[in-house]
Amino acid sequence: QVQLVESGGGLVQAGGSLRLSCAASGDISSIIIMGWYRQAPGKQRELVATASRSGTTNYADSVKGRFTISRNNAKNTVDLQMNMLKPEDTAVYYCNGRTLNGNYWGQGTQVTVSS
Repeated sequence: QVQLVESGGGLVQAGGSLRLSCAASGDISSIIIMGWYRQAPGKQRELVATASRSGTTNYADSVKGRFTISRNNAKNTVDLQMNMLKPEDTAVYYCNGRTLNGNYWGQGTQVTVSS
């Protein structure tokens, strides 16, 4: 079992920045990929960014150049630095841990970007 706890998020004006953090506990060694997903009202959950254990990263086209994911294997954390935020970035952001046995999710944290 893996537990994921997010922190950060909140309300920010367009053009501003926020940083999300996620701490993993439990069967840490089983986590292959850690990442962030988001879900806006009325929309499906979508990938934002992922980071492998070796440091390979992947970003959604909509956030490239604005968001940066960083994974710390020693601390079992994954952060998401979000810059130049836009109103369309408003969503609940979920931390994800992918293992060979399936996916684990955090409880989600709200990010609201006002125009």
